[in-house]
Amino acid sequence: MSEAKSVVEVTAHDVQGPGVVACPNPNMPLWSNHPRVFVDITHGDGGRCPYCGTHYRLKAGETLSHAH
Repeated sequence: MSEAKSVVEVTAHDVQGPGVVACPNPNMPLWSNHPRVFVDITHGDGGRCPYCGTHYRLKAGETLSHAH
């Protein structure tokens, strides 16, 4: 029914604040922009944007030193 949403693997350097990343991210085309939201990637296998469905997760081997 719906196509697979994209998966974005981020580094610890990409993480802002307490374990969140901003969506839309800088690599997304301008036409697909939506209001900026912060997606928590500290639980399980990352997090998903409520607007576009993009799944964000930490790259293998990366660790967050300040995640709660």
